[in-house]
Formats: sequence, C-alpha cells, structure tokens
Amino acid sequence: MKILVIGGTNFIGPPVVRRLCGMGYEVTVFHRGKSIVELPSDVHRILGERTHLDKFKNKFEEISPQVVLDMFAYTEQDARTLMNTFKGIAQRVVAISSMDVYRAYGVILGRESELVPVPLTEDSPLRSSLYPFREMPNRPLDAPVDYEKILVERVVMSDPDLPGTILRLPMVYGPGDIRHRLFPYLQRIDDNRPAIVLEESIAEWRGSYGYVENVAYAIALAVCHEQAKGRIYHVADAEVFSEAERITRVGKVARWQGKVISVSKDKLPVEWKLPVNTEQHWFVDSTRIRQELGYKEVVPPEEALQRTIDWERTHPPKEPEKLAEPWLLDYATEDTILTKLV
Repeated sequence: MKILVIGGTNFIGPPVVRRLCGMGYEVTVFHRGKSIVELPSDVHRILGERTHLDKFKNKFEEISPQVVLDMFAYTEQDARTLMNTFKGIAQRVVAISSMDVYRAYGVILGRESELVPVPLTEDSPLRSSLYPFREMPNRPLDAPVDYEKILVERVVMSDPDLPGTILRLPMVYGPGDIRHRLFPYLQRIDDNRPAIVLEESIAEWRGSYGYVENVAYAIALAVCHEQAKGRIYHVADAEVFSEAERITRVGKVARWQGKVISVSKDKLPVEWKLPVNTEQHWFVDSTRIRQELGYKEVVPPEEALQRTIDWERTHPPKEPEKLAEPWLLDYATEDTILTKLV
C-alpha cells in the first residue's frame, strides 16, 4: 500500500513514518524541508508549502497513494484544501485531531460552565465555542489564530467520496517534544528541590497523556486498517494519574529524593489565581481503538518516562522561562510555604 504523509518531520511524524515503513508500506512525505530529521532511506520526499498543497496535484496523481495521513491540518481551510486536492486520487484520508474538541476543554478554559462527565468517549459533547486560542495570550507554539480541530473534523468526515478517519490525541510527551511537557517539573527535580508544592485542585486534576512512540503506533494502525474508515478514535495511555501522581512517577524514575506536597488554596498568596478551571478533568476512554484495531502500548510506562527524561536533560529548551507552568510557584514562595508546614 502507498501512503502519503503530510508533515512527517516534526515531533510525532518521524516515528509514524518509521512505523509505517517497518510495516512494509511505501511512504512519501510532503514537507517544507526545514526540519532536520532522519527518516528511513527508502522514504520518498516532496518539498512544498502546506498552503500550496493543491499545486502539487499532478505529483500526487503520479504517486497515487491509497491513504493520505495529514499530521497538521489545523484550520478549516487546511481541511478543505486537503479534501479538494485528494478527491479522485486517494481512497481515504486520516487526519490528526485533539482532545481539545470537547466541551470539557471549553470548561477548563472558562468559556463553558457546566462540568462534563469523564472519562470522555468519542461521543462526548464538543465545544460550543470555536477557536479556543484566539483570546489566549500564550497559545501553543504551533497553533495559528484560526486553529480549530472541530471544523477540521467536520470537513474531513463529510465527503462520502473520500472517507475519513479521525484520531483525537492526548497531551503527547517524549523525545522531540517542542513543548517540553516534562521539563518544568524535571528542572525542579534536577535542582534537587525538597518538594514541589501544588494547590490541591491541581494536585488532584487528571488528564490524558500519551508517549510519542505509542501514539505513533496507534496512528499507523488507523492508516493501515480499512475498517478505520469513517471512525473516530481516542489515543491515550491506559492508566490515568492525578498530576501529583504523575510528577511523583517522574521523580521516581529520575531518582529524586523529594516529594509532591498538596496545599489548600488558603495557604497560597492572596494574589495567586489558577488560570484554568481544574474542577473539570480531561481524560478519555481509549477502548474503541484497542478493541477495533488491536492497539496496545509498545513502550511500557517506566521506559517511556526514562527516555523522555534522558532527552529533556540533553535537549533543554532555549527559553525555559516561557515553558513554566503557571500553577508552579517560585522557589522563594514555595520555601516559605514549606517552612510553615514543618
């Protein structure tokens, strides 16, 4: 089977491409050529800008891929260009989406009020408010202002002549993570802090994560299984931990002697305010992809954390201050609180 991957050279793309090649498929990657990344030697490449995708239609016709995997359709226009370009060429499109489509995410952002039951299923209610990052002062590094996966999904799943498959991803971590999800905690661990103090609602909050190699395997399964046509799948770790439990697990793998301490809000500075609604948990049920496509994690949890820690330590972010989680306290305030707790 011939597969075309749009944008396979950033964080999640390379392990997906390697997995597909390992399964014996003929893979072509369409990308800008700006990322320096090693891909299998037999991978074909087409260089071009995503915004000019339709201008490469003749090249795509020559390749004649059965499945097109779009790793970064972020906007409604991205999705429309995708579908218009490959209609009559491909047999199916697989698009990467996100857990942020759910109403629960709107509640976390404070844009919707009614709490949503968890775990979320693929049929849980979606956000009623679109464009989640338009008013966000520090939106994700790779997200345009008109980012909206709800609209991407709607376009991809609406053409009977070019069936779609949607994969809703969790918070993904691992080597190559441009968001360095573990770094703010690992930095404190490596600074040998005696404790990491969390406000109790943050300590108890639960969200879904996924290790990059495991997520890549799930994506590859959705690409190569015809029965994934017309389906929406969650990809996430089977176990869901609270933030306090998650940081404790990271600390254990990193051989940290400290501990995570949960404190009530009244023990924090008066001016300290949570930027999100932590009453809303954000984790999903991933039973569907496990039962229908036979997905299971290929890298166990402890090994996934160790690989991520090793990479974070050798690839620290250039501007770590921009990655600090807003609910983490400065060291001086944290020390004051710890002194009072003794």
